[in-house]
Amino acid sequence: MEQELPFNFNNMKKVLSIILMCVLAMTVSAQKNNARKAAVKEPDPNFYIFLCFGQSNMEGAARPEAQDLKSPGPRFLWMPAVDYPATETLPERKMGEWYEAIPPLCRPNTGLTPADWFGRTLVASLPENIKIGVIHVAIGGIDIKGFLPDSIDNYAKTKAPGWMKGMLAAYDNNPYKRLVTLAKKAQKDGVIKGILMHQGETNTGDPKWAGMVQQVYDNLCGDLQLKPEEVNLYAGNIVQAGGKGVCIGCKKQIDELPQTLHTAQVISSDDCTNGPDRLHFDAAGYRELGCRYGEAVARFLGYEPKRPYIEMPKRIEAPADAFIAETTVPGNEYPKVDKEGRAYFRISAPEARKVVVDICNKKYDMQPDGKGNYMAVTDPLVPGFHYYFMNIGGVNFIDPATETFFGCNREAGGIEIPEGSEGDYYRPQAGIPTGEVRSFYYYAESTKEWRHAMVYTPAEYDLKKNAKKRYPVLYLQHGMGEDETGWSKQGHMQHIMDNAIASGKAVPMIVVMESGDIKAPFQGGDNRQGMSTYGNSFYEVMINDLIPTIDQKFRTLTDREHRAMAGLSWGGHQTFDVVLTHLDKFSYMGTFSGAIFGLDLKTAYDGVFTHPEDFNRQIHCLFMMSGTEGMDKMFGTKKMVDDLNEMGINAHYYESTGTDHEWLTWRRGLNQFLPYLFK
Repeated sequence: MEQELPFNFNNMKKVLSIILMCVLAMTVSAQKNNARKAAVKEPDPNFYIFLCFGQSNMEGAARPEAQDLKSPGPRFLWMPAVDYPATETLPERKMGEWYEAIPPLCRPNTGLTPADWFGRTLVASLPENIKIGVIHVAIGGIDIKGFLPDSIDNYAKTKAPGWMKGMLAAYDNNPYKRLVTLAKKAQKDGVIKGILMHQGETNTGDPKWAGMVQQVYDNLCGDLQLKPEEVNLYAGNIVQAGGKGVCIGCKKQIDELPQTLHTAQVISSDDCTNGPDRLHFDAAGYRELGCRYGEAVARFLGYEPKRPYIEMPKRIEAPADAFIAETTVPGNEYPKVDKEGRAYFRISAPEARKVVVDICNKKYDMQPDGKGNYMAVTDPLVPGFHYYFMNIGGVNFIDPATETFFGCNREAGGIEIPEGSEGDYYRPQAGIPTGEVRSFYYYAESTKEWRHAMVYTPAEYDLKKNAKKRYPVLYLQHGMGEDETGWSKQGHMQHIMDNAIASGKAVPMIVVMESGDIKAPFQGGDNRQGMSTYGNSFYEVMINDLIPTIDQKFRTLTDREHRAMAGLSWGGHQTFDVVLTHLDKFSYMGTFSGAIFGLDLKTAYDGVFTHPEDFNRQIHCLFMMSGTEGMDKMFGTKKMVDDLNEMGINAHYYESTGTDHEWLTWRRGLNQFLPYLFK
């Protein structure tokens, strides 16, 4: 008979405690393991990642256009292989992070690539739950050896040309390593589904090229643990340019690449358009090639390819009734003007990324035509003459297709928007005798320098019968930032004079135009003292040198009764300063949009306006005019004339309807002023 052990409650408690502790420990451990598993992010099987490598056509050589810069949305992402600084339109972007794929995808300051529209094509073709990501490493002109780990060090040190050094340095002199490093990081987020290559131009004719491409492919598969049967290499073919591509000899070796690398697919470049260098595709060519890459991948993945919608800007074309502007240099088709007054500009700038035309205080982005040219059309412009500039990279330059004019303190382009028959007064007319505009140099003893003037003589001046006839003189000044050629080139002064004299509106006269020392920009801001001295160095020259020289060299009437002065804008300011302080020299004066500000009529010029009878006796005509728009409207010319009239001064006013501070205003002003002179 077995002996029963006595029950011990305390022992049982100890056993239960031990069991409970073990259970709790196991539970905590399980929770920790589950937490660790939860903390490890599993790659998203619906995030398809593609590696892109190659040389300049994968790097991108065409400027992205408006349709390329629209965000593709969150389904097409890109991991930068270098850091991108912030731009005017995009924030800073860091290497190794995912962003919406907005070009440039290779490096800052590169261009549109096949990868851009490759990704957009897959987004259009694949189900909405699938995202596309690209990693992009490419270097213009790089040999395939630049992507082989065993060759890159020697290549970077001894083979790479000098211009490539900076590109290599952006990838720490090892583009393959940069691609693999980022690819491994990307594999934590998604699944690598393919490799895109555009390379071969540099290796044209190299029999070892296909084998080296296979080495790169095998290395990628090995380093990233890719299954070749699931990951193809897609090789884009080169620029063909209708059989005249610079590297056309490379086409055959790319076409034959699948014979060496059986997982390779060649992407045809047939009919893909190219830039003028016949080496790189243009923007349209990159779009087409990129779509073809995308279609090939979509088919391999088992989907019916769909082309993304490409919103192309409306092509700028001058209408059939547009005509070549009169300021266009002969031999050029542009600038043109249509019947609505729109101006059309075209310039060849195949290397430019952005070209702007700046005219009438508005900037227009010029549109590339895919052939290296840029075009722009303006809004309807008011008739008359307008300065304009083109701009690349923030630098203004003169359109080589237009005549140049001195204005805006420098040489500038210009275009004439013609008036109708109302502008005939400033155009040469058949049967009208024409005067001459002479280039005239003289020595100014006041400043010890040679100076230049333009001098108009009427048609009759050189006729034998008038050999002893003398003529009155009008001294006619331009405005700030222009020069002595302004009135004859931009203002068509000679035609205005010829027509007015021929019609009997004006008496035959000599017209003298000098620089007036106001070619350089005014530097005094709103400083009153500075404004009062700007251009006043001319006053002594005019009185002591210019007038005496003109009276000596030309057949002039030398008394004050036959001498007038007028000027536009700051030239009007100079006219007031000179005439009203030398009433013994002049009897006529005029201002066209005169820059006469803050004048106290009761005290100005020693109170000359407070003695109206004396003034009217000495000045036979005070003529003032302005336009009705913009700056001219703010000058207050009409009020000044009204105030002068109220004081008893015989001041005449003319208003140019619909014009601003511009040459059409001043042409009209001169035409209206002439009938008052020397009568």
